Amino acid sequence: MTPQEYMRRAISLAEKGVGFTNPNPMVGAVIVKEGRIIGEGYHEKCGELHAERNALASVTEDPKGATIYVTLEPCCHTGRTPPCTDALIDAGIAEVVIGSRDPNPRVAGKGAKILRDHGIKVAEDFLKDECDALNPVFFHYITTGFPYTVMKYAMTADGKIAAYTGLSKWISGESARQYVHQMRGRYAGILAGIGTVLADDPMLNCRAKGAHQPLRIIVDSSLQIPLTSKIVKTANQYPTMIACAVQVESNAKAKALAAQGIDVISLPDQNGRVDLNALMRFLGEKKIDSVLIEGGGTINEAALKVGIINHVCTFIAPKLLGGKDAKTPVEGQGFASPDEAVLLCTPTIKRFDDDILLEYDIRRSSCLPES
Repeated sequence: MTPQEYMRRAISLAEKGVGFTNPNPMVGAVIVKEGRIIGEGYHEKCGELHAERNALASVTEDPKGATIYVTLEPCCHTGRTPPCTDALIDAGIAEVVIGSRDPNPRVAGKGAKILRDHGIKVAEDFLKDECDALNPVFFHYITTGFPYTVMKYAMTADGKIAAYTGLSKWISGESARQYVHQMRGRYAGILAGIGTVLADDPMLNCRAKGAHQPLRIIVDSSLQIPLTSKIVKTANQYPTMIACAVQVESNAKAKALAAQGIDVISLPDQNGRVDLNALMRFLGEKKIDSVLIEGGGTINEAALKVGIINHVCTFIAPKLLGGKDAKTPVEGQGFASPDEAVLLCTPTIKRFDDDILLEYDIRRSSCLPES
């Protein structure tokens, strides 16, 4: 095997931790000695051993003098687990090949320096882009304190997310819907507005086998959610939060929701509606590092206008619904001119039977300008 193959093996191992490591990164590690893999591991769950220690625990022979390929710079501080740099030094590892640099201020550059100071050869930025692609959530969260937020919707080829009657089941096909459940398992939270709850009565859970169940977050400024809704009735099965803009201490509806196991939080409002920036700040403080927005056009417009969206997932179905009153992915007044539009980076494209998924990053400085 080549060095590139060893690192790609580490990347594939890291991906096994998807949905379970939050708010930690996904990390994989492969230990190689004299051209043989003698140990490998990945970060399996937040609070448990990191990839390097799991790899060392699996070795089939003495790792002294070996090389470890690790997708992210080894940690050098004590958190829920001891520093991985200590484990590598104690094991006699001779070389550490690092994919991504860790932007966490507690680690950034320090892990590599400690290893070098102990005579270990360190190579950085090896297959950097491929390793970086594992952890956009972690990189955003650790540097901003805000959740990495994804806006997802399914629409027809003429841009409708529902018929003029309000019916929306189903815009996309079965394979696309199955993929959405895999997506839900990647993120710490899944968010919808009260309009979606009232119109569709969704469950907002993850039905992918063995997947992580995200926190369900409902933005319900005036606590309109029915006590008979699926969200309320299943709150004892799935973690659920309702963000409102009313004082909950003396509110009978809030007390009734809390009695069902729902965490009802009161946040500052903007024009009578929950301030989404305040909500994201609150979620970040609660270690919710990522949010998938699966609401309708109203919550999508609000999220875009306050600038909390990092990534957009657009499923396009080969259907035409028409109708001037049919719902679109982004409602509200919209922007006054194309010059004010939210700009997106070049998309990646996936296909699910007859449906197409376009994935865009919101265009910021990391996106190259169009030619």
